Amino acid sequence: MRLDIRDPYYLALILSWPQFLLAALAVETAVNVGFALLYLAGPGSIANARPGSFWDAFFFSLETLATVGYGVMAPATAYGHVVSSIEIFVGMGLTAVLTGLMFVRFSRPRAKIVYADRAVVALQNGQPTLMLRMGNGRSSLLTHVSVKLGALITERTEEGEVLRRVEDLRLLRSENQIFILTWTLMHTIDESSPLFGYDAERLVAEGVILFLSVDARDQALGAQVLDVQNYAADQVMFGERFADTISRDAAGHTTGDITRISLRQPDLAWPATTLAPADAGEGPSKAGGGR
Repeated sequence: MRLDIRDPYYLALILSWPQFLLAALAVETAVNVGFALLYLAGPGSIANARPGSFWDAFFFSLETLATVGYGVMAPATAYGHVVSSIEIFVGMGLTAVLTGLMFVRFSRPRAKIVYADRAVVALQNGQPTLMLRMGNGRSSLLTHVSVKLGALITERTEEGEVLRRVEDLRLLRSENQIFILTWTLMHTIDESSPLFGYDAERLVAEGVILFLSVDARDQALGAQVLDVQNYAADQVMFGERFADTISRDAAGHTTGDITRISLRQPDLAWPATTLAPADAGEGPSKAGGGR
């Protein structure tokens, strides 16, 4: 991830919550340390503070920055009043900025889409087909769902130049009016596919990466949500297919289990000679990356 400190607003939004809170704590601490040193530069500027005590100056700065006064320590000189006045304005501005960033982070609509931890290639209607499965992680409906799938492929020109480009992978179905539980996306690997002629070894050798983008409207949030998922070449399993997430109980009721989204099983119709060596002998598997 590229970070640019010249764009602090963007940086504050892309950080994870732990990173954001640690960054806010670091800024608050740095500001208070700076003002504590300013108070120490003017001996006697804080009444009732121990002479030369950094911690007294630091905690007085902390109380002043938050515009909270306990009445024990107070500015005692003109220098102290000037520094504390500046700190009060800085504290008001810093509080406003942090409050605004917290609001933006909380109010930003986010998709809760879970993905299978692997993509698979299996036979579908006699054709090798790339399959990716995703699920709606919320109880609310996603509507007007649109997905796009691309592959980052390496190309070598006749002049020997190596180019990396993203090729669109046409999906059998790229739009869904209602997304309730799970959806398996399919791309047929035929002569028109950019992946035609690729096997597991070639995908890894050329460093192919799959990119999936999702655009949907969350009914509960009343807002458009976006999400992106990618798969590295070694996450594409040839000769396997996804196991069903739908089951029936004793009473005949149909239920869906999104925790099974990454469950795979061998594709019995797949020619044995084309099976990829990666994950050989695993059989049906379930990894934790789908949740």
